[in-house]
Amino acid sequence: MAIIALVSAKGSPGVTTTALACTLSWGRRLILAECDPAGGAVLAGYLGGALDGRRGIGELAVGELRDGNLETAFWSQLVDLDAPHRERLLLPGVVDPAQTGSVVPLWQRFADFFTGLEQGDPPYDVLVDCGRLHAVGTPWPMLRAASVVLVVTRAQLPDLSSARATIHAIYRDFTEHRVQPGTLQLLLVGGGHGKGEISKALGLPVIARLPHDPRTAEVLSLGGTVRTGRPLLRAARGLEAPIGALLERRRARLARPVSQGVPDAV
Repeated sequence: MAIIALVSAKGSPGVTTTALACTLSWGRRLILAECDPAGGAVLAGYLGGALDGRRGIGELAVGELRDGNLETAFWSQLVDLDAPHRERLLLPGVVDPAQTGSVVPLWQRFADFFTGLEQGDPPYDVLVDCGRLHAVGTPWPMLRAASVVLVVTRAQLPDLSSARATIHAIYRDFTEHRVQPGTLQLLLVGGGHGKGEISKALGLPVIARLPHDPRTAEVLSLGGTVRTGRPLLRAARGLEAPIGALLERRRARLARPVSQGVPDAV
């Protein structure tokens, strides 16, 4: 799969919860990278702050700026969410605001490195939690490098209004940077307006709707026992198939000679 980026608009919930639900339920090897410039939430939330020592993208950035050893240091900064299998790994986000200044200049370096993990031995796909788009230090290189970008939003009018602005901002940036293979999709959270209505209004396909499941969301946010039969985990597991299908179609288009078609639209 390579990179699958998740981003939300102002006021829209669920990016970290959604990314973690997918990481815990999908069948492929995954790394969940918390790239929200506002800071990571999984260590203190789902993992309850139980780890010893400092670990994550902040430490990785400081080391990269000092020693340039990303390729070797990366694996020591990961947390195994399903130990000892190393198939569901977490790169924790920034926990010390002082580290944000070290991370932001390295978004492109990290994006390039994450892209290469698909060809590693063993290969990993990377789910990137980009947080809210309009935060200072938005990881734009991650969005540009992603094979799929999911805009996560509630299906209520105020949230959809914010999502519209987010989508337009992504379109503008992708056009400016000539991002051809990006696949932009909406991912709805909870009830509200219908998928067809939202897709028509915002000009984007809706890949899925995740249910309102506060019990599971609380576990993923604050810690506890994850029950795979709960609605949110079942829906997150079901998201793997349509994303995989999107990527296969994208790969097929990119493999065609230029004379047989036109570049993909964002």
